[in-house]
Amino acid sequence: MNTIDIPLSKLEVSAFNTRKDLDAGQEDSGIQELSTSIQKKGLIQPLIVRPMSNGNYEVISGQRRLKACRRIDFKTVPCIVRENIDDTDAMTLSLIENIHRADMNPMDKANTINILYEKYGSQKKVSDETGWSSSTISKYLSLIKLPDEIKNKITTSEGAAKITALSRLAKTFSGKEALDVYEKINGFNQRIQEEIIKQSKGDPSQIDGLVNEVQEGVFDVRHCGGLYGCEIIKEIIEGKMDEKEFEKIISLTAKNIGDIALDETLRKSAKTFWKSLVK
Repeated sequence: MNTIDIPLSKLEVSAFNTRKDLDAGQEDSGIQELSTSIQKKGLIQPLIVRPMSNGNYEVISGQRRLKACRRIDFKTVPCIVRENIDDTDAMTLSLIENIHRADMNPMDKANTINILYEKYGSQKKVSDETGWSSSTISKYLSLIKLPDEIKNKITTSEGAAKITALSRLAKTFSGKEALDVYEKINGFNQRIQEEIIKQSKGDPSQIDGLVNEVQEGVFDVRHCGGLYGCEIIKEIIEGKMDEKEFEKIISLTAKNIGDIALDETLRKSAKTFWKSLVK
């Protein structure tokens, strides 16, 4: 494929571009940084375009580079012209290029993945095309279910942990319930948010109580993740957790279940278990 220089005036952004945040707040600073880099080093990676019926060219890959070049008053830019590319392939190419950008709004990513999912019909195929795991694809797809009030508050500053918590929220609650839960837990870190939702078991009436536990300092997010993966056991063995703290965790577990008799039984067993680990 040959590279040719095309005037900026003849380039149009693809209708398939899902980047809605290029001019928004901090995201715009990334364009400025890119502009500075291009001005110093030149445009290293050509844009990918296809001919349009009006004589112009549609940019199907390289929208950010196009915007950066316009900012520094480039007259022409190097482009690779794809003559025989249909709408489906053009959309796929544009979406996959954008989806891997760290500064892309998570909801734009979710919408992009949703478009690809509707195109391919399976999460596995989307995973193959994007290089992302099926679990990551599933998380982003679940964000589509969130109320608009929550979607509008999601920004590019949300990291992977925040997406995980939001995904669990979307999979556990819906509509007004999801919004109410979000507003009650949004001030906590992402790990605690996720654990609150998990421990609520989908019952919104449990949220206030769990939030109170967090505020009172009795909420515990340590967990067991299989053999050699239990954080609590590891802390006991390393001498970081004393017998009283371990008994407290066991007692709180029984109280959450609502079984007083079980509380006493577990407390006795906890003493024996703790002693066996510290020997």
